[in-house]
Amino acid sequence: MSIIWALLLLAILVIVHELGHFFAARLMKIEVREFAVGFGPKLVGWKSRKYETQFAVRAFPLGGYCAFYGEDDVSGDSRDDPRAFPKQNVWKRLLVILMGPMMNFVLAFVAAAAFFWCSGVTVATGVDPYIAEVMAAGPAYSAGLQSGDQITEINGVSMLDGTVETLTTTLASWKEGDAPLNITVRRGEETLQMSMSPVWDEAEKKMRIGVIIGGMYRTENRPVTFWGGISESAAMCWDAAGAILRALKNLVTTGEGLDQTSGPVGIVSLVSSEVASGGFSAFVQLLVLISINLGLMNLLPIPGLDGSRLVFGLIEVIRGKPVSPRKEALVHTAGMVFLFGVMIFFTYKDILKLFR
Repeated sequence: MSIIWALLLLAILVIVHELGHFFAARLMKIEVREFAVGFGPKLVGWKSRKYETQFAVRAFPLGGYCAFYGEDDVSGDSRDDPRAFPKQNVWKRLLVILMGPMMNFVLAFVAAAAFFWCSGVTVATGVDPYIAEVMAAGPAYSAGLQSGDQITEINGVSMLDGTVETLTTTLASWKEGDAPLNITVRRGEETLQMSMSPVWDEAEKKMRIGVIIGGMYRTENRPVTFWGGISESAAMCWDAAGAILRALKNLVTTGEGLDQTSGPVGIVSLVSSEVASGGFSAFVQLLVLISINLGLMNLLPIPGLDGSRLVFGLIEVIRGKPVSPRKEALVHTAGMVFLFGVMIFFTYKDILKLFR
């Protein structure tokens, strides 16, 4: 079922993206030659009665396309066809191209807002401290404190007031000559009593018992208003876009993250495992993240992607005349061949990972 959910997620992303191109083309009176979901052999196909558009569902549900008449026509056979995409007004073409990525952004925003309206927002209400690590040879180690333990009380005073500072301040305020600290520790279902005296840490300039303290957030779910859902959705999409752009910058400048880059098979594997453990919440979060990622990637000026077609359109606006349709078609065709090669390479890597 988790694999089916993963394939459904990819199908939603692709269909929404291509529908952006399709409906913008309909609005601009630009004819669509074929609208397909998936690649490879045709499974189901039909032709529009009103228009000449061919619709198809193809065998491999890892992509799709919205093809226009005369688009990427290297041979030049359609140069005299009034339906040909290069013959349409440049501003209409720019809008049609832009609406694919834009619909991915709209999908992410609407999906996140609807999720927040239905499920509310998880907010942090406090932090419970716990022992993340016990340093060797310190008072905590000698007393038997272990990683994962939770100090609930010191000298009868609760340390679980929703902050980490109460615990750290209590430990740091101990002075030489004071009685050893009587510490109550929760370890799983057990409650233990320990006694220890902090020691002076010269580097930190404070008393310590030799532990690294972590914090576990307390959370609760709160309903949101209509505008609250809009606000939360906007923040989530903005944060996701920023993280993606930073990751892309690091990938280009330093190569960071290249070993974690995946193709369609890797994405299906990731989504299926996340949905299996996180349920519908994980599905929506991944839908938002991957939809924004798809929109941003398509806006990159890489031949074969929407971003490259936008660049050619803007060049036409600046020059006042288009680049030779044949030259542009050659650039996009070469780009598509390169992109398919990259996809095959990462698919091969993903399959190897699955068998390791």
